[in-house]
Amino acid sequence: MRRQLFASAALSAAVALGAATSAAAAEPVWQETGTAYVDSLGGGQGLASRADGSLLHRGLGSIPLDLRLKGWNHVGDPDIARGYVFDAYQGADTATSKMFAVTTPDGKRYEYVHPLDAGEKVNNSFAAVSPDAQWLVSGEWGDQDRLQVFPAPLLNPATPPTGGALPQAAQITLDKPVRDIQGCDFVNDTRLLCASDDGSRTLFPEDRPLLQVDLTHRLDGSPVTGHVSSLFALPQRSVCTGTFEAEGVDYEAATGTLRAEVVPPGVCKVATTVYSYRLG
Repeated sequence: MRRQLFASAALSAAVALGAATSAAAAEPVWQETGTAYVDSLGGGQGLASRADGSLLHRGLGSIPLDLRLKGWNHVGDPDIARGYVFDAYQGADTATSKMFAVTTPDGKRYEYVHPLDAGEKVNNSFAAVSPDAQWLVSGEWGDQDRLQVFPAPLLNPATPPTGGALPQAAQITLDKPVRDIQGCDFVNDTRLLCASDDGSRTLFPEDRPLLQVDLTHRLDGSPVTGHVSSLFALPQRSVCTGTFEAEGVDYEAATGTLRAEVVPPGVCKVATTVYSYRLG
């Protein structure tokens, strides 16, 4: 009887393992589908897809002069929601605030300034708007166990209609630390994909990983937990040798296309590579 029970248990375990393996094998993965190139000065910081399928690029050369004169000397990975363009700006390391600029479909730009909360870093690496266009996610540099959540300027009625102060609404607490997040974008209400410029392989096995953050619930202005997993290493291909830099990401919902920017080293950094992926 004991031998029969053991054999039955072993068979059940084998069946369960086989089913789990088959399910894992059947799960779609991101497959690279193409590459493109953009001038790093005008587009090496990030990108976002418009409704017509064209791409908006951001780089240090795309900062308007009037914003640069106000001290906003860095622009991050942008996003577009309902035709509104969201840009993440930061100033000097000594700055006490960061700024989100929102440009309406008819070209009007409004500035929303966020005074830094206690312990908040000055970095403003990216802007990612939730699919319902009510919440804006951003992040800081270095080692972090959170992403920040703000009401989406203009689109969330809690924000002033012509610019002004933008307090933090909540945060996404990550179940694993991340490092040097350069950009994130929503795939659906509860999933973000984020590019990490971490080449240490101490937090994740991959060099400069593309991370997935799964939320316990859709954003609603309350705290939420995010489960972090690493999907794959962003490519580092160039005729130049040295240190690459992972930059912005974009997910185009209409086509299911994921794009990620990587800046090559040396003299090759004048052109940023944009890698495209589809689930397959």
